[in-house]
Amino acid sequence: MNTDGIWLAEKWVEQLGAAIGSMTGAEARAARVETSETAGPGPGDLKWMQPVNAAPHAAIWLVFSQSVWKGLGRQVLEAAGLEGSDEAEIRSTSLEILQQSLSPLSNAMGARLQREVSFENGELAEAAAGDLEWHTVEITIGGDVLGKAWLAGNSSLLASLEPEKEVEPPPTPSLIGSARRTSPTMELLMEVELPVGVSFGRAQMRLKDAVKLTTGSIVELNRSVTEPVEVLVNNCVIARGEVVVVEGNYGVRIRQIVSREERLRTLF
Repeated sequence: MNTDGIWLAEKWVEQLGAAIGSMTGAEARAARVETSETAGPGPGDLKWMQPVNAAPHAAIWLVFSQSVWKGLGRQVLEAAGLEGSDEAEIRSTSLEILQQSLSPLSNAMGARLQREVSFENGELAEAAAGDLEWHTVEITIGGDVLGKAWLAGNSSLLASLEPEKEVEPPPTPSLIGSARRTSPTMELLMEVELPVGVSFGRAQMRLKDAVKLTTGSIVELNRSVTEPVEVLVNNCVIARGEVVVVEGNYGVRIRQIVSREERLRTLF
């Protein structure tokens, strides 16, 4: 079974249970289950096809079984005091739950791929596309199993979910035996002095606790003794390392240089 499809299904169930609970007002749970049954939608099920801009023709297929979309729709409408609703209203209400559970997936995929991912206009479908690997989700409300739902990503989407590998930069040419060429501006910048600090950890406390601090008070930080300390240059984390003592003075032995993306995140 495709691991990227499993990841996508797990991300969906995290949102689906919360969406159902918020709209029905009942304790709800959604979980991916392994089953020997032939997974996939059938006649009368609610089928939704959601295009994704992660790759050409990429799409997610979501399906609520007939028992699920009818049960969810009725419970939401009854919770709102609307009893005796017709099938169109029930279907529309359950579709709102499906779309609410779907929307956070674009953020999850964007974080995985480290680039923006958005959804295009989706649509109800009469039939699902063939050659899809369905993941079965069991929906429970108030301790009772309501029914099953399914999720599948097409081949284009699953191929795009593999994070791009970082390309190693080419080795820097040796400067031995050749004149080093630098611009006058860069030479001037190299002489700029920047503040360098070491962060052992951080803590948050209420103002009423802070004013009680006296000599001998201990403030517990959010970093254990086994974790590396952070080296900051101009308030930006550039490296991590371990504390050492050099001729009676504290120092830091660099163990890791943080990536450019992580350095940018520490600025905000």
